Amino acid sequence: MLKLMDTPMARTSTDMVFNTLYDQISTLKLLPGTKMSEAEVASRMGVSRQPVRDAFNRLGNMGLLTIRPQRATEVRGFSLEEIQNSRFIRLAVELEVIKEACAVWDDTRAEQLAASIDAQQAAIDAGQNDRFHEMDYDFHRLICELGGLPLAFDTIERCKQTVDRLCMLSLGQVRAVTDVITDHRDIAQALSDRDDTAVRTVMRRHLRRLDDTITRIHTQHAEYFE
Repeated sequence: MLKLMDTPMARTSTDMVFNTLYDQISTLKLLPGTKMSEAEVASRMGVSRQPVRDAFNRLGNMGLLTIRPQRATEVRGFSLEEIQNSRFIRLAVELEVIKEACAVWDDTRAEQLAASIDAQQAAIDAGQNDRFHEMDYDFHRLICELGGLPLAFDTIERCKQTVDRLCMLSLGQVRAVTDVITDHRDIAQALSDRDDTAVRTVMRRHLRRLDDTITRIHTQHAEYFE
């Protein structure tokens, strides 16, 4: 998940407002279409309007807010076009990452990935879906790092952020969470076997699970889409 600015020495009012709103938007505590104003947010968070304005601009640049002069700022809806483009890019990058990782995989790397999966299962057992969502990021980041391509995750992360809010609508469903961790276990096993064909097949299956999710959510929550 996006690394928020929380270092005490570096934290500013803008960072605080940005972090709070980003978390609320990405976890759907603020749903698409929710209206907000600089004055209301400033009052609620105990800051002046300038840091709120700066935070709004940053969130607008990320495609999370729609800012229009003389009108209330809104949490931006989902864009099917942007989602499809991001998923295409992510699939291409992750398939290359997993191929490179498979070539260098060993027992030490396998143990680190297994520890990540154990932590994911613990979050599921505790009903901590937000925590599991964060660990999903860490799982894919770890594969990039262990595979020797840490910078590739920057691209993957940007693509994931495009659909993350959408995924949060399904992570509360037991089947959706179970499917994700099952895929993670299968990816880990294929890497341990150093089976390039199997690991790429599982990764394709994993990323394409979103096809049904996107279709279902678009049908059930059309009001959240642009």
